[in-house]
Amino acid sequence: MSMKHEQSERLRERAEQLFPGGVNSPVRAFRAVGGQPPFVARAEGAYLWDADGNRYIDYFGSWGPMILGHAFPAVVEAIARAARDSSSFGASTAAEGDLAERVRAVYPGMERMRFVSSGTEATMSAIRLARAATGRKRIIKFEGCYHGHADGLLVKAGSGVATLGIPGSAGVPEEIASLTLALPYNDPGAVEAAFAQYPGEIAAVILEPVVGNAGCIPPGEGYLAGLRRVTAEQGALLIVDEVMTGFRLAPGGATELYGIDADLITLGKILGGGLPCGAFGGRQKWMDMLAPVGPVYQAGTLSGNPLAMAAGCATLDELASHRDAIYPRLEATSRAVAEGVARAAQEAGIAVTLNRVGSMWTWFFTGGAVRDYAEAAASDTARFGQFHRAMLERGVWLPPSQFEAMFLSAAHGPAEVEATVEAARAALAGMRL
Repeated sequence: MSMKHEQSERLRERAEQLFPGGVNSPVRAFRAVGGQPPFVARAEGAYLWDADGNRYIDYFGSWGPMILGHAFPAVVEAIARAARDSSSFGASTAAEGDLAERVRAVYPGMERMRFVSSGTEATMSAIRLARAATGRKRIIKFEGCYHGHADGLLVKAGSGVATLGIPGSAGVPEEIASLTLALPYNDPGAVEAAFAQYPGEIAAVILEPVVGNAGCIPPGEGYLAGLRRVTAEQGALLIVDEVMTGFRLAPGGATELYGIDADLITLGKILGGGLPCGAFGGRQKWMDMLAPVGPVYQAGTLSGNPLAMAAGCATLDELASHRDAIYPRLEATSRAVAEGVARAAQEAGIAVTLNRVGSMWTWFFTGGAVRDYAEAAASDTARFGQFHRAMLERGVWLPPSQFEAMFLSAAHGPAEVEATVEAARAALAGMRL
């Protein structure tokens, strides 16, 4: 199979004259996997089309939001209907309450919430609130977990930071970075030790309940409950970052799936139906510390944007009204494609470890278990890059990093599974040579 890429190459040359590295988000540059990224022209259902007309099965779904598939008719119509009344007001609308009620229906622990425009805003605001609530400065995060690009969260972060091999980020003062304790994921003893080392100083523990930004890494048995216990005992808040897992692993995300009793929860991606949107929320006693009720200031001109609210309502309505069909289908389709490709690797004699929770998963090119970032980092990233390039040329677009989870949508079905597994067999066979 041979694809033409002339238009994408022309668009990339122009972009490189306008944006650092030619991109507006680093992982789009494909530097971790080699080759050149196609420029997307349109998408529908389970497929992307690039500027040259090449079609790809999509396994990153705008990095998670497109759980119903691209250009889902009800979402498109909701956005168009809202846009006819204006794209922004800078004032309160009924749509904000409409979406908030839908969120609280599946996240009852979010007694109060506030909408923002990104997951980064949600997590940095939740941490500011936790520091104000406890009067403490330090936070615990976990190696390989990415919570946005706020200064204090770029310490041993996952996602594009891990992809590019950057340990942190230039421009982050040491004084800020020193307040973040980065610990290995799935190691409860490390958390206990940190609290013992800094008694009365740790404001919060923030984590991805299922890591997605170092590849997919599930929590070990009892791990999340242990974090809840130790934070409660030590007077620290537990912040569960569901920007990626929210509404995907269950209607109430990982909070529902694992029965997590969080103090604060952050959301994004699916929440906005593909438009920029985030939220943070939790127990009323904490949220009422926000201005204009309390002393913690947080604001955003476009927060609660009417187009995002409309897209979010349409998406969550579809998930709620068809939950008994959508979530089992996501589970079955994800299992079929993830396990099918893993079997193909085994048949080809190539070591691959599969981690999967619902409709997010990663094929790690390693023979060992992957339970934390250190084990993920032992993967053969060069081999993953080779696999990525071979799959792309066969019409299957995977996330361009070993350290990103894969996603599919309710629009994916048996035909896409079969085509993906067949493409993988051919790609992996070529990798043996």
